[in-house]
Amino acid sequence: MVVEVDKHLLPMKGHYFLFNAGTAPVVPFIPTLAKQLGYSSVIVGIIYTILPIVGLISKPLFGAIGDRFHIQKRLFIIFQLVIIVSFFAINFIPSIPANSEFHCHNGATLMKFCPPNLNEIDKCMIEQVVDENNANTFGAHMKCEKNSAWRSVCSYWNVPGLCESSDKSVTINSFIAHNRIERLGDCFHLVFSNGTINDHSTTLYCPKDKDKVEMSCQVDFESETVSELFAGATDDQVKTTYQFWTFFMMLVISWAGMAVVVSIGDAICFEMLGNKPQKFGYQRLWGSVGWGTFSIIAGLLIDKFSEGKTSKDYSIGFYLMAGALVFDMIVSSRLKHTQTKLSTNILKDVGKIFKSFRVVVFFIWCICVGIGTAMVWNFLFWHLENLAATQESCSYDSSMKTLQGLVMGIQCFGGEVPFFFLSGKLLKKIGHINAMNLVLVGFVLRFFLYSILSNPWYVLPIELLNGVTFGIFYATMASYASSVAPQGTEATLQGLVGAVFEGVGVSTGSFIGGILMDKYGGAITFRYYALAFAVFFVCHLIIQWILERIYGPHEFHCDYEQPYNTIASDAFFFDDSDLQQPIIVRK
Repeated sequence: MVVEVDKHLLPMKGHYFLFNAGTAPVVPFIPTLAKQLGYSSVIVGIIYTILPIVGLISKPLFGAIGDRFHIQKRLFIIFQLVIIVSFFAINFIPSIPANSEFHCHNGATLMKFCPPNLNEIDKCMIEQVVDENNANTFGAHMKCEKNSAWRSVCSYWNVPGLCESSDKSVTINSFIAHNRIERLGDCFHLVFSNGTINDHSTTLYCPKDKDKVEMSCQVDFESETVSELFAGATDDQVKTTYQFWTFFMMLVISWAGMAVVVSIGDAICFEMLGNKPQKFGYQRLWGSVGWGTFSIIAGLLIDKFSEGKTSKDYSIGFYLMAGALVFDMIVSSRLKHTQTKLSTNILKDVGKIFKSFRVVVFFIWCICVGIGTAMVWNFLFWHLENLAATQESCSYDSSMKTLQGLVMGIQCFGGEVPFFFLSGKLLKKIGHINAMNLVLVGFVLRFFLYSILSNPWYVLPIELLNGVTFGIFYATMASYASSVAPQGTEATLQGLVGAVFEGVGVSTGSFIGGILMDKYGGAITFRYYALAFAVFFVCHLIIQWILERIYGPHEFHCDYEQPYNTIASDAFFFDDSDLQQPIIVRK
């Protein structure tokens, strides 16, 4: 038996593989990187509420530009470069300086830290930092705001001109030993006695007979471990830092780039497939292969390069990203794509689609799936890390990125790849409506199982359900949009469907998930989501039953055997009165 390979489509397969291989070492780790940099789950939820809205705007906007000016391929490659630059910049953004109180009282000088996210901090990290047997020191650079009590002690520190200075803050550099750190309830006291102010070494003497002196300070530590433990601030304080805004803006730019590349890439793929749209899954599954392969590699390498460190070193993931996406640009430049389908009025043609109530229901279903997908994309790893922190052994933390890489590997190879491979036959057999119901049921089961996890490694078999909740969903969403799109609007409609999924669904799910994670933790949050999707499933069943009773059979069929040159307007259901018979879109 000789297997024929369509060389015309090889660059398309190569793009899907390399693009997903490039984003896999970075994208899924961004929420846990943000956690390490000192952001709360509420802040992360807000970030991921806004990012999909960026996609909501970018996908249809640049899809329409690509359709209107026939520059799909050019935009496709330009935005790959944008992704490389913006993602790589994130690797160099420092953590937020720790906020603390300087205390000088009863003969002792110390810094007091009360981390706002103490309940989410790994206990193993606390044990390594607060170690009474470790006399090693680390540098601390403190910038403290002067107040009225400042003058009662500054004269004792013997620094020329210190008390007379009109500066509103004072910078103190000192060294602190691990065995001089004490935990008292939800706070930590870092005791020290010597320091350097204005290049003058001094003893930070605090007389016992003076009132307590307290100053608000920002502190940078030379120890990565200590920095991570004490990193962070209140949510209001975080929003005033340049670190946060730089991090946020780089994510906005990279998300816009990914949105454009994904939507235009799918449109180019369907254009190249011509009258064989059922073969889309065969192309897209290579994306899952790339994502699964490189997510496992990235997880292993991040753990390897983090050995001896209590905080994770994500740098290797950013280098893998840059290398894979550079190759993707080279491969994408070899795509033999000519935009042949043109629309004289894109907005009018796309607008006709929404005259059907059933299409509107389909878009609402995409929103619901987006709400659930947000929890998997943005908070599953967060939940696993918090779960690992509750375990007795600290070994779970050292292998956490390996576990997370395996999670993504199983999601792809055990879930997405087989379902993408079978998506054409599956949709032809069960239809789009039954596929929608199956996706909702998959989410109910998946979220419930997350909510009862007792060991983070038990998550691995659950990830097989990703084939249902993402593999079937993505194939259904993309093929539906391609089938109902009037000629010349393919990129626009692909962008619009994806924008509704991410810009409305994922955005909403991220906002709700961030708040619930902060208030209730992962287990209860996932249980609430399981209940919500059970309700979505029942509502969807009822709505489709009512539509069938009113308008008759409503299954969406694609007759892939018949070629087409043009698609007449009466081939689409533009209003509900047309829905008396099953719809046949000839491709």
